[in-house]
Amino acid sequence: MDDKTLDIGRRLELFVDDYLVKEMKGLSLRLHSPTPEETVIQFDRPWEGPYSAYVTVMKNGDHFRMYYRGSGEGGWEVTCYAESRDGIEWTRPNLGLYPWNGDMENNIVWIGPGTHNFAPFKDENPNVPSNQLYKAIGGGPLFAFASPDGIHWRKMYDEPIITQGTFDSHNLAFWDTARERYVCYLRDYLRGIRGVRYSISRDFKDWTTPCWIDLGETPQEHLYTNGIIPYFRAPHIYLAFPKRFFPDRWAIKSNPEPGVSDAVFMSSRDGERWDRRFMEAFIRPGPDPNNWTHRSNMPAWGILQTDKKEISIYYSQYYFKSGCNLRRGSLRIDGFVSIHANYQGGEFVTHPLSFLGNELSINYATSACDLILVEVQDIEGTPIPGYILKECHQIYGDEVERIVSWRGGSNLGGFQSKGIRLRFLMRDADLYSLRFRP
Repeated sequence: MDDKTLDIGRRLELFVDDYLVKEMKGLSLRLHSPTPEETVIQFDRPWEGPYSAYVTVMKNGDHFRMYYRGSGEGGWEVTCYAESRDGIEWTRPNLGLYPWNGDMENNIVWIGPGTHNFAPFKDENPNVPSNQLYKAIGGGPLFAFASPDGIHWRKMYDEPIITQGTFDSHNLAFWDTARERYVCYLRDYLRGIRGVRYSISRDFKDWTTPCWIDLGETPQEHLYTNGIIPYFRAPHIYLAFPKRFFPDRWAIKSNPEPGVSDAVFMSSRDGERWDRRFMEAFIRPGPDPNNWTHRSNMPAWGILQTDKKEISIYYSQYYFKSGCNLRRGSLRIDGFVSIHANYQGGEFVTHPLSFLGNELSINYATSACDLILVEVQDIEGTPIPGYILKECHQIYGDEVERIVSWRGGSNLGGFQSKGIRLRFLMRDADLYSLRFRP
């Protein structure tokens, strides 16, 4: 990247990549895995079963919603619904929409075309009609569905909207608020390996020919699902949580079929070119042999904020087994990747930045003995008096929003029109994100 000024306005910027970084010495980008928490759903209802999968979670007003496929050895497939106030305790309401063995008391929200991989989303398009506030895609080829309330669904068109691809996966679609368009990410095969293509639409009816996402020069691996979503705190950044599949490995010989899975992490700033510098797993199978089946450790689609400082990611376990379930994993907010400093420390300098706001806020953590210091420079790299490194008030602790201050104060509003660089000195610390605030 050349040294042109980056206009970040008031946007939150995550350090999932080196987009802001001009030079870095002694530091590295570090991937952080979610901490396993409680099991939130046991797929133990008669209409669910050991093949339950393809989970979607979303925020909906003052509560959360979950959709998933119920499926078992009888070959049935239904779309189920659950809800929660906190993202931890989930209930399955009796919707009374579809009978199961003659009984209407169940949480089945859709039976029909597309139940194998029904993927709903809340449409954030400001011009969406009231009877299409919720949309979904499902099936193979892909059909479009709509709902006024996320509960009562109908097919939008008789014909499929996308026909080019291999759709036996959790294909996804959403309204991209930053770019004002619908985007669909779908499964296909490239040279016999599962991969991801994308298509774009302005009206959710007419879609472009699917193109392959660009993963650069990274090794080709089976990406069974994609889990792509704009990060809700920084929607200009796409995050992805693909389930990575190794079909020829057979870890537990008592399993009736070969194949093992884990989950990985990727990011993108345009939805087309993807940063996949982290080849290691984001979610490992772990020591439980029941998670070494061919489709376990599959991330749900969606990220929920479940506390002021916490986000939650969900992933299915025990696929193909009795006890198939969905587990919650927790991360600090914005905590997917950090710029990490060890005890010896290091520093980095940003590209020139233009911004809106008066104060710099950072999301960071340090040890008890070390710190972060920040220096403000002009766009040529000359330290600005009053804001040089030795005049920065020492930053240590663990906060998701810390206002940086110097001997000259914390107000940087006077530099908006001129642009600045930021220099960070760090020891035994992690920096997750930054933004400029009013």
